[in-house]
Amino acid sequence: MKNNLHQEFIKIFNKEADNAYFSPGRVNLIGEHIDYNGGLVMPCAITFGTYLLTSPNEDGIFRFRSLNFSEQKDIPLQISYEKTGENWFNFPIGVIDRFIKDGHPLKGLDMLFYGDIPIGSGLSSSASIEVVTSYALNDLFNSGYSKLDLVKLSKDVENNFIGVNCGIMDQFAVAFGEKNKALMLNCDTLDYQAVDSNLGDYVLAIINTNKPRKLAESKYNERVEECQAALMALQQQLDIKYLCEINSATFEQYKHLITDPVVLKRAKHVIEENDRVKLAATALADNNLTEFGRLMYASHDSLRDLYEVSGVELDAVAEYSKTNPDVAGARMTGAGFGGCAIALVKGDAFDKFSKEVTEYYTQKIGYAPSVYSSLIGDGVGELASVAN
Repeated sequence: MKNNLHQEFIKIFNKEADNAYFSPGRVNLIGEHIDYNGGLVMPCAITFGTYLLTSPNEDGIFRFRSLNFSEQKDIPLQISYEKTGENWFNFPIGVIDRFIKDGHPLKGLDMLFYGDIPIGSGLSSSASIEVVTSYALNDLFNSGYSKLDLVKLSKDVENNFIGVNCGIMDQFAVAFGEKNKALMLNCDTLDYQAVDSNLGDYVLAIINTNKPRKLAESKYNERVEECQAALMALQQQLDIKYLCEINSATFEQYKHLITDPVVLKRAKHVIEENDRVKLAATALADNNLTEFGRLMYASHDSLRDLYEVSGVELDAVAEYSKTNPDVAGARMTGAGFGGCAIALVKGDAFDKFSKEVTEYYTQKIGYAPSVYSSLIGDGVGELASVAN
């Protein structure tokens, strides 16, 4: 499909596209549920994402078309916009709204979107579409935003125009991603380090459980509250603003302050997971994929047992992976209760892995997962040609 985007654009708009852009999706390699605890996460851009082809028009109209959705929208240039329903075009409209409110003059634009990220899988299709739109507008109309400005703007669109209370990791990862590098990001300060992550003979397998994530939001808010309770208990004797300001050794010393056993488990996961991210960065930089894989499994076990955000579907993927000698490590990724797991799989064994994990999962869960192979790719940018 992506090789025919120029032809599709001509078919829809009766003219050629002038510009083409791409923004990836992302996975978080390790560091789960610690972004709201002042800790470190380690996302990377993947080689699936959102393509956007554009051409200016003289009509003062934004025309939104997608090869993924039948819904389309034509709206005139105006001083502000509002979200309408749950349609996909709310994401680019939200970005346009922010550009206009920030005082940047725009003109009419014909826009064709195509994404190959599985929708609703937790791989950040929404961040991908926000960032590709903001990057394109910034480029086409010389708006003068930095890449970090575009990340913050896109997050603001998600929070205030779309109405989803996400952190900044997704937009940051799809904007700043680099080929063969993971980003060790401090979600509080936005300081980050690009960590060499050459996977060598391995590929990143992304296993979509295909389970609707109905619990994720309510349980997410519950976990945030539990972490706040843990922090308040520790603040009786420690001068800290976030749980991740202390390491596991300090936590062992002061954990008696937390009297609720459930809250204690949540804090233990957060602090140990933050330590795991630092160890994972060292392992990747040293090209020690065996150690990195061990940390992935440890992260999954902690999310299952201490943080309790996994589920039989995600656990099934991790269980099977542990039995396969061609898998270095696996874990759930994202908020949990469905969504995706990731596994580090030898490239020449990926097809066998895909077949066997599908059989194991289907037998255990009753329906099949979707399995994809990805490398660590680049962040948002302009494309010379979408056919490349």
